[in-house]
Amino acid sequence: MDFMMNRRGALSAFVSGVLGLWSAGEARAEKMAKPEISPPDPTETMLLWPNGAPGGDGVDVEEKILERGDPKGLRDRAQVHTRVPKLVVFRPKTPNGAAVMLIPGGGYERVVLDKEGYETARWLSARGYTCFVLFYRLPGDGWAAGGDTPLQDAQRAVRLIRAQAAAMAFSADRVAVMGFSAGGHLAANLTTRFDVATYAPFDAADGLPAKPNLSALIYPVITLDPAFAHGGSRKQLLARQDTPERVAALSLEKQVREGLPPVFQLHAADDKAVPVENSLLMFSALKAKGVPAEMHIFEEGGHGFGLRFISGKPVAAWPGLFEAFAKRHGL
Repeated sequence: MDFMMNRRGALSAFVSGVLGLWSAGEARAEKMAKPEISPPDPTETMLLWPNGAPGGDGVDVEEKILERGDPKGLRDRAQVHTRVPKLVVFRPKTPNGAAVMLIPGGGYERVVLDKEGYETARWLSARGYTCFVLFYRLPGDGWAAGGDTPLQDAQRAVRLIRAQAAAMAFSADRVAVMGFSAGGHLAANLTTRFDVATYAPFDAADGLPAKPNLSALIYPVITLDPAFAHGGSRKQLLARQDTPERVAALSLEKQVREGLPPVFQLHAADDKAVPVENSLLMFSALKAKGVPAEMHIFEEGGHGFGLRFISGKPVAAWPGLFEAFAKRHGL
């Protein structure tokens, strides 16, 4: 009798425990599904062009943020028609002496804020990196520089970051750039064409170099060759000038030369938006010129995963792989 009572009591306790765990798990899942799991946005920003961006006569688009409504509750915003390019700053609690400028993607039609910008910046800043998320102008919005408009902003941004190095406790010689998708094209553009004069000097910061010390290209658009190009990015970049010369200038595998900074590359083989050949072409060009480079091609992952869509997949290793590469190269 005592044995039966004890067994029933144990069973009851087990069932209660399981239900308790299930309820706690359900509560955690419910909490995770709420939008407030996305931390507050940072409030510190740096304007790239205090007196207005160059070449804006006749630009009449309206800058705005689109809320794209992620069903899991995480924010998924995109800025369209950037009029006031800026850097959003993420300061680490304990600076490690290095900085990373993040360039989100968006097909050169928008700038994706959260999954390729803010989320990655938070991950990196938790590891000591001072991070800057770049909100750049888009080439199809009527700016005079056309396809070089985003490069103007990227060059200016790196120079402004270096100008703030001492005040923000990092080294001006330890500044990396990380770009995603079309932002990967802009990062590669900056990496290979950092010294192209895209705008007239504005202030003392423009005397500083725009060349990054390290570059990370995450599922990047690289080539404008129609065989492998991302159609939307190609259309936007060539909107004002579609000539063989411009195609070559903005096909960045053709702009690789000796002396470029180390480059980390990441792509998924099943990427249906930006073919993996973009990364393969870039890696081959880098190796041919003796540029230090590391490439990781994962079997699955698709496109646009950032940090948000990697759980349980081999591609989840990528942040640690980047961090290890960065440390090996002094960042």
